[in-house]
Amino acid sequence: MPELPEVETTRRGIAPHLVGQRVERVVVRERRLRWPIPEDLDVRLSGQRIEAVERRAKYLLIRAEAGTLIGHLGMSGSLRLVEAGLPVARHEHVDILLESGMALRYTDPRRFGALLWSLDPLAHELLRRLGPEPLGEDFDGERLYRLSRGKSLAVKPFIMDNAVVVGVGNIYASEALFAAGIDPRRAAGSVSRARYERLAGEIRRILAEAIECGGTTLRDFVGGDGKPGYFQQTLLVYGRGGEFCKVCGATLHEVRLGQRASVYCGRCQR
Repeated sequence: MPELPEVETTRRGIAPHLVGQRVERVVVRERRLRWPIPEDLDVRLSGQRIEAVERRAKYLLIRAEAGTLIGHLGMSGSLRLVEAGLPVARHEHVDILLESGMALRYTDPRRFGALLWSLDPLAHELLRRLGPEPLGEDFDGERLYRLSRGKSLAVKPFIMDNAVVVGVGNIYASEALFAAGIDPRRAAGSVSRARYERLAGEIRRILAEAIECGGTTLRDFVGGDGKPGYFQQTLLVYGRGGEFCKVCGATLHEVRLGQRASVYCGRCQR
């Protein structure tokens, strides 16, 4: 599933081609996504000038004059710029045609993503309860320490909770915990303030690096320019269960936490 760096990579890729452009029309070939695409999306968006392309957690917010298109890539979705009129392939469900002669094309083989319309996106039920952005000023180790007190939940699913902090998905949670030397199975409430400060720093560092690398290439993901990300080349633990640790040489262990595969080093992480 595309995580925060992949979504931010998409935002950076499409924003320069969208901002300031006027939408000529919206062509919807398949409305049945995770939630149905609004029947009147073409009416609401056509003729509107796009003012900004933003991101909140894993949601893309395409702000127009009269409202905002909320996009989510689901498990296999992508948004990319193509020439208007480019022949449509299978699973290419929506085209937003622009006055420039380009089209923003939404592709989603599994149809688990979303394209929704909102007049107040930050108050939308999907966004209003989200925690702070991990790269923003409201996120730090003190927040993790405070919210974790008394919790027996393992630290990895704790930091993946979007009410705690948004956008720390399975890949980057695994990598950050390794970098911070914290065993992902450890109870969240047993991690010290100092170790949470280090973990928060590693979350910020790793997410920032992943964004600069264009995200991680997993399954179907490509950025807004149609190119894959390259952060996968730097992964130290994610997806490497049974292999050797690149730091100490020990065999990496794989367990399931919160229904997700988790790989860790029993020597480097405590």
